[in-house]
Amino acid sequence: MATFLRQQHWRRAARDLGLLAALFAGPQAPLQAQTAPLLAGAPVVSSAPVGPVAPTANGAGIAPVDAAATATQEEAEDGLRFRCPSAVLPALSLAVRHYLATLDIEAKHYTVTIDHDAGTLRFTLNTPASDTNTLTLAARAEFGIVPERYTLRAKRGVTRTIRTVSAKEIVLALMQHGRRTDFAGDACRVDALREHVGIRQNIVAWAEDLEWGWPDRRPARWNRAYWRDGNLRKHRQLAAAINDAFQNPRQYEIGCYTATKLVIIQGILDYYTRIEKKPATARLIEARLLGDKDPLAHLEPGNMWDFDSRFNPTHDNGKLLRVNYNIASDNFVPGDWSYFLNTDPVSRDKNGYEGSNPIYLGQNRFVDYYNEHHHSFTFEEKLDDIYQWRHAVFNRQRDRDNIQPLSSHDYERLSQSPERGGLLTTLRTTPCYFGFEALQHCATPASAPIAPVAARR
Repeated sequence: MATFLRQQHWRRAARDLGLLAALFAGPQAPLQAQTAPLLAGAPVVSSAPVGPVAPTANGAGIAPVDAAATATQEEAEDGLRFRCPSAVLPALSLAVRHYLATLDIEAKHYTVTIDHDAGTLRFTLNTPASDTNTLTLAARAEFGIVPERYTLRAKRGVTRTIRTVSAKEIVLALMQHGRRTDFAGDACRVDALREHVGIRQNIVAWAEDLEWGWPDRRPARWNRAYWRDGNLRKHRQLAAAINDAFQNPRQYEIGCYTATKLVIIQGILDYYTRIEKKPATARLIEARLLGDKDPLAHLEPGNMWDFDSRFNPTHDNGKLLRVNYNIASDNFVPGDWSYFLNTDPVSRDKNGYEGSNPIYLGQNRFVDYYNEHHHSFTFEEKLDDIYQWRHAVFNRQRDRDNIQPLSSHDYERLSQSPERGGLLTTLRTTPCYFGFEALQHCATPASAPIAPVAARR
């Protein structure tokens, strides 16, 4: 029965995508025309045996993939990849390119690769393969990236407007070299990509302009109307309790590990209740969070902390998140949760200074949960902030005489992984594909382990 249902799913997906392809390609369009670039300048590479290369309106064509090379490309493939039945790939390619066009992403900036034998469709930026940097995307004039005006809920039912990362920057970062993001199974559709981008954007939006308290040498403090020592009070709704932390931030003094989880939960629940208006999905997410009666625990897979020899996880998969390893050091997608490790053996024993759990906001900005640095840090500022802990700089104003200047060489070294003398782990923790995969199957991709060098914060 399960096999039959999967077959029916793909038949429906192929039918729906075929209709979409027909819409763009015109009546009775041949396969070559359907797989041609949607916009002028978008190179399309295909392994399909289509015979002679079919010219398109702008003179471009579909170049065949070297079949002998495809087996060795698996590890080298990066960017945005869909793994689907071969029959749906041409129409899915059109659907994704249409979505990119709605974001004002010009076709000349990316390449589309279709491998029918492997059942993959890949979108990569037309940047050199060695270019993995997403921190500078917004500064590259050719991409035309600007912040978006974005509406959030405020107190008493009103709204407020902020400026935050654009969906365009998120998608460009997903297509950049240095990492691969896979959509497969039921997530092999453009709606899964669109929702994933929307969730990332909403997470970033809620991470803007935060000003929680830092519990320096004190226990964490929570609004006791909703929480008791970080545990949800009986008869309180989880969504309301999470939202309270954003509407009444002065009632909270929390560490960055907890702050990160609050932002992620708020971004995901708010996305499905307010933006997508899918209350059933929101209820399923809440039920998953509350399944162990500890909604803030185990959002991430236990193996996120494999590098910490003192941490023995009691769970495998995360409730809402997956971990991606071996990401390039300058590659961050807005909405990523990354981990910067304090490698100094003295200062990392100080409670709360073992490392840092920032969310990447886009435009070379990382979240500042406590408004210690105008609501955000650049990448170099974040490295400097953590490095200075070893010089007893825990407050930039109070301890400014202890600050040791860093050179460009120092920043280059600190941006590497801990085993290479740096502070940045190679992991990025990202949202699951809600509504497009069973959450218990939101697994962490296989990857090389990180050396066990320290603990989490």
